[in-house]
Amino acid sequence: MILCCGEALIDLIPIKGSDRGIAYTPHNGGSIYNTCIALSRLGSKVGFMGGISNDFFGQSIKNGLEESNVSDLYAICSDRPSTVAFVNLDSSNPKYIFLDENSAGRMIRDHEISELKNEINALHFGSISLIHEPAGGTLESLAIRESINRVISLDPNIRPSQIKDASFHNERLNRIIKHTDIIKLSIEDFEWMSSSLSCKELSLSWLEQGVKIVIVTYGHKGSIAYFKDSVVEVPAKSVKASDTIGAGDTFMA
Repeated sequence: MILCCGEALIDLIPIKGSDRGIAYTPHNGGSIYNTCIALSRLGSKVGFMGGISNDFFGQSIKNGLEESNVSDLYAICSDRPSTVAFVNLDSSNPKYIFLDENSAGRMIRDHEISELKNEINALHFGSISLIHEPAGGTLESLAIRESINRVISLDPNIRPSQIKDASFHNERLNRIIKHTDIIKLSIEDFEWMSSSLSCKELSLSWLEQGVKIVIVTYGHKGSIAYFKDSVVEVPAKSVKASDTIGAGDTFMA
């Protein structure tokens, strides 16, 4: 089983209203949620570990997991509110405003995580769930602790508007990377994480640390996978902005 650890939230997607204004429709989302749903639909046995609210948005998230046969055995439910993300599609890449203060996902702590069963052989982490405390520290500790016996996967999925201390967050990511087997990041993630190394140089440095594969996505330009002894390039078709919500998460799966 693959256990996806992190955020599940509600994306509010803009649509044109009848009065030519903008209305927002709620959709289950979040990088970690999207990846676990996609993994299950691809035929993998998957579980979700993260905070889920008992409010009606949280119930929608639970229903979505159940409908896609994703186990919620490790979900941490509370009366705290669901995280909500407003999405802007005016540019080539979606932009987000997150309402996440004191949320069910943000407030998870070490003692709330159930002991992992032996059937779990891989854990996936990433995105906004690693930014804020206490969830960020909780998930970092889990990734490092479980890396001894299980495959660790990471998608940084950087959201600059949420990161108040870039140095601290970069240090956290680099601590996790030392215990990671699979890394997928976008070219925008790379540009945020490194100012001195090229994408290839940074990828090779991670491979030297023990990472097995680094995949860099370039949107409509395709992707490149770096292994210790080879490089694989894959082209991609052009897409419009509204098709890119969750695209990186699906690619991760």
